Amino acid sequence: MQELLYVLGAVLVAGIVITITAVRAGAILGTVERALTKGSTALILFTMCFVSAEIVLRHFFNSPIQGHLELTSLFVPVIVFAAVSYTHSQNAHVGMTLVVDNLPKSIQNKVEFVTMFFTVLTCAVLAYFSFKFTYAEWEIDNVTETPPYWLTWPSAAFIPLGYGLLAIRSILKMVNLAAPDYYPQDDVILADELLAPESKSNETPA
Repeated sequence: MQELLYVLGAVLVAGIVITITAVRAGAILGTVERALTKGSTALILFTMCFVSAEIVLRHFFNSPIQGHLELTSLFVPVIVFAAVSYTHSQNAHVGMTLVVDNLPKSIQNKVEFVTMFFTVLTCAVLAYFSFKFTYAEWEIDNVTETPPYWLTWPSAAFIPLGYGLLAIRSILKMVNLAAPDYYPQDDVILADELLAPESKSNETPA
């Protein structure tokens, strides 16, 4: 219980600071999100090549890569949590919006604000306890069960990082919903907006 109170206090302080510096915080977060997403994408491509190489070596040369299964498993948290905040900024997470979409716009904003509030609290708690887990993994130098014994904490570190960034992005979304003129969320460029100029250029006049 005491730990949860500490987390709530930290969320309150972080929320105040982020609200005061919303435009600057958004710009920094946007840069971090895009960099991590590019890294996540590169890791996906590397994982595909790595797994393909392992299959070829195993079946055609009888020379499997040691620890390939454990290593690719360690890649999963990195791939997911490095890009989770950017995905949230793009409103690209799977969601059930049938009811909300049919509500008046003012009520939609209130519902989304409350949703973001609980998202911040949930992600902050998950970030804290996943950080504790990662620290424990680092403290004991925990490794995978088979050679070459990969360290597990670098992969685990992306879990609190992802949840932390997700909480910050949710706070910024709350600020945008409450005061769109104060924080217009200019640091977020939706994928649809990027594709819009290209689609317009491909249109031929009738």
